[in-house]
Amino acid sequence: MADATKGPKSYFPSIEAKYGRSIDEWIELLRPHAGEKHMEQVAFLKEQGMGHGHANALVHVFRAEHDGA
Repeated sequence: MADATKGPKSYFPSIEAKYGRSIDEWIELLRPHAGEKHMEQVAFLKEQGMGHGHANALVHVFRAEHDGA
């Protein structure tokens, strides 16, 4: 049995199902905001209709894996 995904990435299936976009699409939307602060990025995603918890999880992963890349 595969290990269950833990941490912020555990929200990814719910994010994709609820908002109808892939995680890659959300990451691309965040790229122009790479230089912003965490909560500014969260606010941007919330403006796109995402809930706070989902936005926070996605921004956490974005900053760890993609921010500035």
